[in-house]
Amino acid sequence: MSFERQSGVFLHVSSLPGPDGIGTLGQPAREFVDFLVESDQSLWQTCPIGPTDAGQGNSPYSAYSARAGNPLFIELDPLVEAGWLDEPDRPDFDDREVEFGRVRPFKQGALRNAFAGFEERADEDARAAFETFRTENAEWLDDYALFRALDAHFEADTWMDWPDDAKFRDPETLDRYREELAEDVRFRQFCQWRFERQWADLRAYAHERGIDLVGDMPIYVGANSVDVWANPEIFKLDDDREPIYVAGVPPDDFSDTGQLWGMPVYDWETLAERDYDWWVQRFAGLLDRFDVFRIDHFKGFESYYQVPAEEDTAMNGEWVSGPGRDFFAAVRDQLGELPIVVEDLGAITDATRELRDAFGFPGMRVAGMADWCDAESTHHPASYDEPSVAYTSTHDTSTTVGWVKDLSKKQRECLYFAVDHEGGPINWDVIETVWETPAVITFAQFQDFHGLGDEHRFNLPGTATGNWKWRMLDSELDSAVADRLADVTRKADRT
Repeated sequence: MSFERQSGVFLHVSSLPGPDGIGTLGQPAREFVDFLVESDQSLWQTCPIGPTDAGQGNSPYSAYSARAGNPLFIELDPLVEAGWLDEPDRPDFDDREVEFGRVRPFKQGALRNAFAGFEERADEDARAAFETFRTENAEWLDDYALFRALDAHFEADTWMDWPDDAKFRDPETLDRYREELAEDVRFRQFCQWRFERQWADLRAYAHERGIDLVGDMPIYVGANSVDVWANPEIFKLDDDREPIYVAGVPPDDFSDTGQLWGMPVYDWETLAERDYDWWVQRFAGLLDRFDVFRIDHFKGFESYYQVPAEEDTAMNGEWVSGPGRDFFAAVRDQLGELPIVVEDLGAITDATRELRDAFGFPGMRVAGMADWCDAESTHHPASYDEPSVAYTSTHDTSTTVGWVKDLSKKQRECLYFAVDHEGGPINWDVIETVWETPAVITFAQFQDFHGLGDEHRFNLPGTATGNWKWRMLDSELDSAVADRLADVTRKADRT
């Protein structure tokens, strides 16, 4: 699929301002869309928007479901306006950080009250709309809602610790729990209905103003997810439903022991026999919500690194061939052209590049990863080619001001030369340089437009706590910033 010369902003939904202690899909999101319009941008990229697990550090890349939305993003005001919820008594939340330990119980309590109000007072049209949603999405919604209800019921660390009859999905047992936990199951479905309704409204609002939404898809799903519980046959699990292998990457210059991610790896042979049905449904779900989406760890489709689950490090893993062209051809045959960009960072092989290029997927370039003294290095803006998506920084890197501060004296001198730095804000010099490259799409994190340092970083890979908390302030939706970004964008001939 071909892309136009565009630019946009990377900001996760949770980072939006607002009174609920976390970003929502309502007024704060619409105001951000308005900022993008004022800035002459056409793309808004987010992290994955699934329901996060406090036990996994609230990471959007290790959600309870690959299909469901995060109920914490539901705006409460429409529920009040519908007459289902009294105006909630909101705590005094931190404006700059998401306090997940306070936000989660507040939001869950408010949503349960709204659900009770819906059950008592909803009109016939609302009830019919809810039932239609339940019917049309039963393929994934029923398992998800039951999974979350069972998770709350058993209060175990993971579903692998549930009683065997629930763990192994005994049909009679599941029927019994559907009846016993019917109210909680219905509540989980209600939350997904409201999420989907608000997301659809937001997407329509963005489209009316020329803004497309760009999503993110981790290749792997968390072990403690409904996807693994409900589809054990498509993962490499043992007879006790425990992972035989987990995903990771081998040792390299940055880590002597590699990275052990802990997610179960796929049984690609079984998936191929099923014409990749689970993946087709996953892609279709993404296309229902996003105009474009990024595949995280694209290399895993060409070859993936699996480590025996009992290992403590990633040192003793092995590379295994992935599904490659057969996979993307099968998905394309069933869904049509795929509006995909790919994360192809790290030790990428020729085979991975060939797979990427065979389907015309743009790869990533990140200015913060450049060797500024080598204009031919992969991430130096002078080397960006047209079929690439260029970033000043990403959610997994320092902010631009942060990574500039960490450069050696020599690298900083080379950077200043490359971006024609003459003493102004270095963040804007980098933004302008990236925007002017041939890369078909460019992004900057929202923090970069305000020159925020590393204390405003969104995620530090390899750490389990303290991430995914950063929020923007209301005052940072600044017209002066919007005007400057619009000027940079017009000069770079982007939309």
